[in-house]
Amino acid sequence: MNRRHLIISIGLGAALLTIGLAGCSRSSSSPAQKITVVLDWTPNTNHTGVYLAREQGTYAKAGLAVDIVEPDQAGGIAQVAAGNAQFAFSYAEQVLPVRAQGTPIVSIAAVLHTNTSSLVAPVDRQITRPQDLANKTYGTFGGSIEEPIIKALVACDGGDPDTVEFVDVGNADYNVGFRKKAYDAVWVFDGWDVIRLRDIAKIPISTIPFREHLDCIPDWYTPVIVTSEAILRDEPELVRAFLAATAEGYRTAIQTPQAAADALMAGAPESDRTLVEASATFLAPLFATTPDRWGYQDPAVWERFDTFLRASSIITGDAPAAAAFTNDFLPSIP
Repeated sequence: MNRRHLIISIGLGAALLTIGLAGCSRSSSSPAQKITVVLDWTPNTNHTGVYLAREQGTYAKAGLAVDIVEPDQAGGIAQVAAGNAQFAFSYAEQVLPVRAQGTPIVSIAAVLHTNTSSLVAPVDRQITRPQDLANKTYGTFGGSIEEPIIKALVACDGGDPDTVEFVDVGNADYNVGFRKKAYDAVWVFDGWDVIRLRDIAKIPISTIPFREHLDCIPDWYTPVIVTSEAILRDEPELVRAFLAATAEGYRTAIQTPQAAADALMAGAPESDRTLVEASATFLAPLFATTPDRWGYQDPAVWERFDTFLRASSIITGDAPAAAAFTNDFLPSIP
C-alpha cells in the first residue's frame, strides 16, 4: 500500500452482545439488508476478510448484502459520518485526531494485531537500524505522525534525530526518488511494498520494522474497521452481524491464505496475483494472535498511542482514547 494514498485519506477524512453467525442469520424470506463498506485504499490483502465473507456467502447467511467500495476524495470516515456508508477501513492515526475534532466515529475491530509498517532503504544507503538514519534523508509523504516517529526511533537507538533531513517524496513513485538519490529511506508496509520491492522486483533493500522497536515507539492499529456512534446506538445487531461474518472471513484468511488471495482476485481481478498470494501468506499470522481473537483491540495499545500523539502535539483536547474503540460487538473472544 502506498503511504501517500493513506496520508491523503487521513487529511481528507479529518475534514469531517456477543452472537455467532447462526444467531444473526435471517430467515430465507427476509430481504437482505444492504450495507456499504468503504476501503481505505485500492483493494489489497488487508481487506481479504471482507472479500472472503462476501465471496463465500457468509454475509448473505447473516442477511447482509455488502457493497465493498473504494474511497472517494472525502475518505471512508467522512462517508460513515455522513451516513452514506455503515462501515469503513481506517487507522488509529486517523481515528484519534478526527475524534478530537468532534467526528463521532468508533473503531470496532483491529484488522491486524500489530503494526506492519517499516522503513525501507536501498542497501547501498547502509541503513539497517534507526541510528543509521542520522545524517541521512527521509522521504516524507506529508503525514503529521512521520517526523515524531522517525525522531523517536533515531533518538532511542542512540542517534541524533536533529540530523535527519526530511524532504517531500513528491508525486513520483518513491523508487524514482531512490534511483535519483533524492532521499535515503521511506515509510512502507511490509505486507505489500516490501514484498513487491524485495521478493517480486528483486531490488536489494534493507528494512526497519516498527514492531521490532516497540520499546522506542508505540504500537498502533492500522488498519481498523470503523462505524459511527449513531449506528452503534441505533443498530447494534447490524454491527454484531457484520462483525461475526467479517471475523469468519478473517479466520479463513488466517487458516487458508490461498483462499484469501483467490477471494481478493475475484473481487479485484486487476490485482497482481503473484503479489496478492505472497502478501496473503505473509499477513495470515498477523491478522490475529489466534484465529478466534481476530479484531480484538488492546486498551493499552490505544492509550499508549494516544499519549504519543498528545506528546507530539498531533491531537489536543479531552477526547479520551477509551471512547475511540470498542470490543463489545465482536464475536466471543476466548
